[in-house]
Order: sequence, then C-alpha cells, then structure tokens
Amino acid sequence: MTKNTDLGLLILRIATGGLMLLHGIAKIGHTSFIGDMLVDKGLPSLLSYGVYFTEIIAPILILIGFRTRIASIVYVLGALFALFLVHSEQLFLLNENGGWQLELLGLYIAGGITLFFTGGGKIAVSSSNNWD
Repeated sequence: MTKNTDLGLLILRIATGGLMLLHGIAKIGHTSFIGDMLVDKGLPSLLSYGVYFTEIIAPILILIGFRTRIASIVYVLGALFALFLVHSEQLFLLNENGGWQLELLGLYIAGGITLFFTGGGKIAVSSSNNWD
C-alpha cells in the first residue's frame, strides 16, 4: 500500500479545523462570559474577541488549507489560552472512564502543532508558500 500523506493531512485539517469551528460558531454573539472570565483574571475583556480569530478564522483557514502553518499557530495559542484560563484546574485530572479530563483540548493542541510542522499538504487552496 502506498502512502498518501496529503490525504492524511486533509483528513487532519478537516477534523482539527471542523471540530473547533463548531465551538466558534456557537460563540458568535455570546462572548460576554469569556470577557467576564478575563476580567476576573485581571485581563481586559476586549481579549474575548480573540475567540473569533482562534475558533472561527483560524479553523476556516486550516480547513481550506490557506496559510495553514500561521493559522495553526493562532489556533494552538487560542487552545492554550483556553487551557490555562478556563481548564487549568483540570490539567491533572482523569475523567470517570480513566481518560484525561482534557483529552479533547489536548487533541486540538496536538493536531494544531502537527499542522504547524507539516503544513496543510498538497490538497489545499494554497500549498506553495512556506506558511502553507
């Protein structure tokens, strides 16, 4: 069987970008709770609009394969921000099935880091730039 790395990267882009995009769409017009959390942590509530970049724009760019590596950096930074802002108390906890409490967030971060190092592959809107 021959390898098809580009198809594998497309599947990773669809999974990583598509699943996060659903989180972002659910937050459209509903970022006030994020702003409140930021204020509680001593940060400006204006940063709550960053969710649109990290959960909507970056996932769309990842899905279509345009500047995948840059979009992946933004994506991972947003996921790390959520990890430490919202889920830090769950970092070392297991769920009721014995899995890591934050396994989904961990998979998002791992997928984003992987796409940063590999790029989006040839099955993409753009694949000739160093940041694709």
